[in-house]
Amino acid sequence: MNLEEFLEHANRGKTIHYPSEAQELCDDLLLEATRIKMKLNCEYHTEDEIRQIMAELTGQEVNETLRLVPPFHTDCGKNIHIGENVFINSNCTMQDQGGVYIGDDVLIGHNVCLLTLNHDFEIEKRAELHPSPVHIKDKAWIGSNATILPGVTIGEGAIVAAGAVVTRDVMAKTVVGGVPAKLIKKIE
Repeated sequence: MNLEEFLEHANRGKTIHYPSEAQELCDDLLLEATRIKMKLNCEYHTEDEIRQIMAELTGQEVNETLRLVPPFHTDCGKNIHIGENVFINSNCTMQDQGGVYIGDDVLIGHNVCLLTLNHDFEIEKRAELHPSPVHIKDKAWIGSNATILPGVTIGEGAIVAAGAVVTRDVMAKTVVGGVPAKLIKKIE
């Protein structure tokens, strides 16, 4: 299985069986991402150098308006899609096998986790992975230490409060917070 086939498989939400070619490629992508993350996270880089390393990590051109504060963590890297004028603060983790899609003018706080994989509930199949994308729409703000679970969409202009665990979609122009995250108010 090559990268293109893997991404098509994962983006369709197909199970990554264990063992399988898809799972073996996940392991290979993890090793590659770890090598690149070490380069990013273990020495000083200019903003241009950070964008170049992110382009290597994602395998695609990175917008020159991206601002990212290392350290940054991912266990794949090849299914991250970042819009314009995005700010990602330090210690962000993107488990992106299922796809992380970040719109324009998005703010992501310290220690945010964007997760796109679930394990199977059946004990005998627990090592199998179920990918589901995370979408963060334009002008959203994800507060520090928030966790966004697989399959969640954060609506345009929404705010996720610090420390929230988001288990379901967040409507546009709303504020959510808590564990699990609940509606706090609408933004006028």
